[in-house]
Amino acid sequence: MLTLAATRAFNGTEILDGATVEIDSGVIVRVTPGIRPGVPQLDGLLAPGLVDVQVNGGGGVLFNEAPNVQSLRTITQAHAHLGVTALMATLISDERDKIAAAIDAVAEGVRERMPGLLGLHLEGPWLSEPRRGVHPQRYLRSLDAADLDMLARKHPFPVLVTLSPEQASPDDVHRLTSAGVTVSIGHTAAPHKQVEALIAAGATGFTHLFNAMPPMEGRNPGAVGVALAERKTWAGLILDGIHVHPVSAKAAFAAKSADKLALVSDAMATVGATDTSMTLFGERIALACGALRTEAGTLAGAHLDLATAARNALAMLSVTTEEALRMTSLTPAAFLGVDHLHGRIAPGARADLVLFSDALNVRNVWIAGAEVRPLGP
Repeated sequence: MLTLAATRAFNGTEILDGATVEIDSGVIVRVTPGIRPGVPQLDGLLAPGLVDVQVNGGGGVLFNEAPNVQSLRTITQAHAHLGVTALMATLISDERDKIAAAIDAVAEGVRERMPGLLGLHLEGPWLSEPRRGVHPQRYLRSLDAADLDMLARKHPFPVLVTLSPEQASPDDVHRLTSAGVTVSIGHTAAPHKQVEALIAAGATGFTHLFNAMPPMEGRNPGAVGVALAERKTWAGLILDGIHVHPVSAKAAFAAKSADKLALVSDAMATVGATDTSMTLFGERIALACGALRTEAGTLAGAHLDLATAARNALAMLSVTTEEALRMTSLTPAAFLGVDHLHGRIAPGARADLVLFSDALNVRNVWIAGAEVRPLGP
C-alpha cells in the first residue's frame, strides 16, 4: 500500500485543496480530502499522468527506424521522465511489413506491462498525397482488404488510425470502428462532405488540427471547418508555437473546449535526448529554433513534450490550470475510450500520477504507483 498526500490535487476536473491518495497494486483505492496526519506531505499539485496520443519517438529513438520492444522501452522511459504515463507509440506511413512489426512490438510490450505504453497509433499510410507532409509518397495508398483484416482483428491494446477520406471509404471506417479501432481524420484535402461522411461512419477525431489540411474558407470549410463545427469529435493540437499560430489555437479552443481539444506532442527522437538531428527514411532532420525540419524546410514532427505543451497552453491560450491539465490527460484518454483508467485521480483508476510545481514543471512521476525520477526542473 502506498499513500500520497499533496497540498493540492487535480482529480481530472477540478483542483482540490489537499488530498490523500491511497494506492494498492498500482490502482487508486481511495481519495480523501485534506492531508491525513502522519503521511508525508508533497508540496505541489498532484495530477493524473499525462496521456499522449501521438509519440513518434524519444530518447534518441524513432519508432519507424526500429519498431521493436527495445525501442518502445527507450521511448516510453524518455517520456515518463517528462510526465507522460501513457502514450500511443506512433508509426509514420511505412510499408506493410513495418506496420505488422509495430503491431507485434506493441502487443509484446503490453503483454510484459511495459510502464508508460498504452497502445499504437498508425498515422497512415492511408493519407492524401497533396497533404502528405514528411510522409514518403512511395508508401501512401488506399486502405485495402489486407489492411482491414490486419487492423480489425482483436488487439489487446487501443489502436488509433489516422487516415484521409481520399484513401478510405465510410464502409472502411465503419468496419474499423465496429472492431474497436479509433479513427482520426488527417493529412487530407477532402471537401467537407467527404469528411462528414467518415464522421457519420464512426470517425471521432482529427489528427494535428490545421497541419496537413488546407485552411478553412468561407465557402470551403474543408476538414478544419468540420473539426471546429462538429462538437462530438475530438481534435489533436501541436501547441509548440510553430505548428499552429496561437490565434488559430485560441480559435480551436473556443470551438472545441478543453473537453474535446487534446494536446499532443508529435514528438520525435530528439525529445528527451541530447541529439539535435535525426534520420527519417534516410533523410536528415535537423533541430533549429525549436523546430525539426527537412533540408527543404518541411516540418517533421515536433521537438515537444506534453508537459511543455500544457505550459504553452497557459501562456498562449490563457486557459486555466485545470483546462491545460485536462487537455493533456482526461481529454485524450476519453478520445481513446480509456478515461475510466487514465486521466483521473479516483478510485479504480490507475495510479499514474505527476506532481507539478505551480508553473507545471514536473517534480515527481508515478506509473502504476512506482516512482519515476523526472528529468525536468
